[in-house]
Amino acid sequence: MTVGEAVRERILELCKERNLSINKLCSISGVTQSTVNNIISGRNNSATVATVKKLCDGLDITIEAFFSSPLFRDLEQEIK
Repeated sequence: MTVGEAVRERILELCKERNLSINKLCSISGVTQSTVNNIISGRNNSATVATVKKLCDGLDITIEAFFSSPLFRDLEQEIK
């Protein structure tokens, strides 16, 4: 799994846990719908740390909690 895929899966997982739509997450985090849609669809595989932090703020979790998921263990090597 790449880091982009892991970020996408983690966002979807957290939204499901909180019964939040992507649209609602955008509203509460201040991240544009197009940005989140690009992350979720895989068109953007390199979300910035600032974007992830805003999403974390909207989800009311720390960035540390976001990345503490097992999804981020054993990621593929990004340099090929």
